[in-house]
Amino acid sequence: MELKTTQYEVTDRIATIRLNRPHRNNAWTGRMHTEYRFLLNQADQDSDVSAIIVTGNGARFCVGGDSQALDGHSKAGAYDAGTPIDLVTPGDTDFAAFKEDFAYHFALKKPVIAALNGAAAGVGLVLACFADIRFAVPGVKLTTAHGPLNMPAEYGLSWLLPRLIGGARATELLISSRKFTTDEAHVIGLVHRLVPPDELISETRAYALDMIARVSPGSLYQSKRQIYLDYHRDVGSSVRDANQLLAEMIRHPDYKEAISAFLEKRPADWFNRISDHDSAD
Repeated sequence: MELKTTQYEVTDRIATIRLNRPHRNNAWTGRMHTEYRFLLNQADQDSDVSAIIVTGNGARFCVGGDSQALDGHSKAGAYDAGTPIDLVTPGDTDFAAFKEDFAYHFALKKPVIAALNGAAAGVGLVLACFADIRFAVPGVKLTTAHGPLNMPAEYGLSWLLPRLIGGARATELLISSRKFTTDEAHVIGLVHRLVPPDELISETRAYALDMIARVSPGSLYQSKRQIYLDYHRDVGSSVRDANQLLAEMIRHPDYKEAISAFLEKRPADWFNRISDHDSAD
């Protein structure tokens, strides 16, 4: 796919996706959504990728839907997502809920870290919330944005945000559509780490590199899978699934490597068995 609104690179087992419409503050379009889904799927299927970072070029992360597109919806009297019918659905899942817009993040085998380099509003905030981990620069503005535009809370944010920060806080942010800063987001637990602007990408990459070096690929995937499936099921199902996974994962070569590394007091070497891990999934 020709990339017109995004950029993509892979270095040191980290795929970086950059929203690339800085002249429009990375406002979201159907083309950007199409490219973003394509790139997430590409990163997830690439055996040389272990983690994914999403950030924006320029001074903003993503200010929400493009104003010209919003005006077009108003004039047409109907909503048009601007995406093709044959959209790629990232991830590989049999759970139907994870095939919906942005919920596809939950089906990915690789962790996604959002590096908020600037303001995020509307769908930009949605994207950040569906990432697994969020780093951000201090003092930039965030907002759900939908209220003043006579729109509903978008893309399941009314389901997700209470699970991230609790019902009372989420209700206030969703109903008011007020602006709040990444500093407040850090206090309430929505942002995991505040980082100076000139260190954001380097610190995010350092975090990702440490994580993928210490944690086996299978454990990263299954831990993520358990978290998001457990949002939808009872505790007994969670326990049974964990017990079954335990029995399966201790038979995997990565378990033998993990124990050997632990006893020998050395870093584990996962990646010479990445193909074994992929075939075992």
